[in-house]
Amino acid sequence: MTTSENERNAVPGDAHSPLGVPIDALQGGGADLPQYAGRVVLVVNVASKCGLTPQYAGLERLHERYAARGFTVLGVPCNQFMGQEPGSAGEIADFCSATYGVTFPMTEKVDVNGEERHPLYDRLVGHADAEGHTGDVRWNFEKFLIGRDGRVAGRFSPRTEPEAAELVAAVEGLLEA
Repeated sequence: MTTSENERNAVPGDAHSPLGVPIDALQGGGADLPQYAGRVVLVVNVASKCGLTPQYAGLERLHERYAARGFTVLGVPCNQFMGQEPGSAGEIADFCSATYGVTFPMTEKVDVNGEERHPLYDRLVGHADAEGHTGDVRWNFEKFLIGRDGRVAGRFSPRTEPEAAELVAAVEGLLEA
């Protein structure tokens, strides 16, 4: 079985599950990803100074709409795309809260590509999107959907709006499974 097949077949607590990766929370301390085992999680690399930044509003609405049914958006700040997330943890948190009312959890700022790619993204990028793209994250706001079983169930391009029909259908399908 290839690494990407292992990742797709991972379960929470499995060494290949994205939810088993240690990562810090935006404001410090561990983000405790295993707490999301059994939930549907949308992992999104985010940035505050990007043309796609208004997607924060849709991400928050999606989070609020489905949280009670076992869904979580997880924002992962990244400054690798034209320096569009230059702020400190406090600045990022303040911006997200004040500008978009973000209540979903956020992790520390990490690299999603290259030699310093965070292990969370090592476990995500092998999954193909609808067009067959695998590998490096293409831009801010690329989305990875993880099912209740801890498997990567979908990948969506940065331009896919959080409330796009195909993304909402995928979330609802996993919540009903």
